[in-house]
Amino acid sequence: MNRKVKVVQFGTGKMAVYTMRYVYEKGGEIVGAIDVNPAVIGKDIGEIMGEEKNNVTVTALENAEEMLKQVKPDIAIVTTMSLIADVKDSLMLCAKLGINAITTCEEAFYPGNSNPTITKELDEMAKQTGCTITGSGYQDIYWGQLISSIAGSTQKITKIKGSSSYNVEDYGIALAKAHGSGLTMKEFDEQVASVDKISDEERQKVIEAGEYLPSYMWNVNGWLCSKLGLTVESQTQKTVPQTYKEDIYSTTLGMTVKAGDATGMSAVVTTTTKEGITLETECIGKVYSKEDYDKNEWTIYGEPDTTIVVAKPATVELTCATIVNRIPDVINSTPGYVTTDKFGELNYRVKPLNEYVK
Repeated sequence: MNRKVKVVQFGTGKMAVYTMRYVYEKGGEIVGAIDVNPAVIGKDIGEIMGEEKNNVTVTALENAEEMLKQVKPDIAIVTTMSLIADVKDSLMLCAKLGINAITTCEEAFYPGNSNPTITKELDEMAKQTGCTITGSGYQDIYWGQLISSIAGSTQKITKIKGSSSYNVEDYGIALAKAHGSGLTMKEFDEQVASVDKISDEERQKVIEAGEYLPSYMWNVNGWLCSKLGLTVESQTQKTVPQTYKEDIYSTTLGMTVKAGDATGMSAVVTTTTKEGITLETECIGKVYSKEDYDKNEWTIYGEPDTTIVVAKPATVELTCATIVNRIPDVINSTPGYVTTDKFGELNYRVKPLNEYVK
């Protein structure tokens, strides 16, 4: 491509501050931004990034289609919500207009195993208009490509076990609420844990109805099985509330989480495969205390056993850098809803983004 890659940003919150800056630093161009928050609509994105004005203002969501038709972006970055149902409208608008889109929505990483109905709708529309829709972020490398690379150096695998923790304060109110942060134990059991107290048959019906609430590792296990060529036989999920001995104030929730109430949750997903390899993965998302920090630890058991630990990763920055570095892969991809296991290795972009676009 002999011009800058043109990008529109959906959502101008905590993550967008990084994705927009990274787009500029990688030689791209933000040509539009969209939000639902009256406090930022009409504001210059330079102000949002803490920089000088650049004459691109935030458009209200109801005016998004008109703006998108005018600026004709190459790709949209969607950094709003964590469930595919909640970002469906934004992604479908892009698909309808033939605009490539990449989202930090965690379920969008491999949505076919949790909401096949929406995935199919997006896939069909994107194929009709010739664009690509995908999900990426921190999990693309640290729960995905990094693990599949280690697997590639292993002679025999019997089990893959992973655990990752993150501070819900870093990602906004939608994610914090999805983790049950601030709920009492009774509320957590009713609103969060109850979704997994069902049989496999009942769960499949809920999934097919598009009403399942997956933890992040539910989709990660699907991605890993696809990447490694494994055949899923069964998959279960268990959510457990996280608590702290003292009150913790959450700036994201705008409230004090009382001692003994849920600061967040741990979700463990267990997948068995036809090939005899078991995946047991856990994500821990909560309002951090002063002692907590991000951690990512994975072990592949077999011949040989291998453990990798990433201590105190800058999860937000890594998520946003991954999104921006994936942009050429999305633009170059075949049309449809294409998960990143089909894109191949994610590479560092030392040259401007447009130089990687075919």
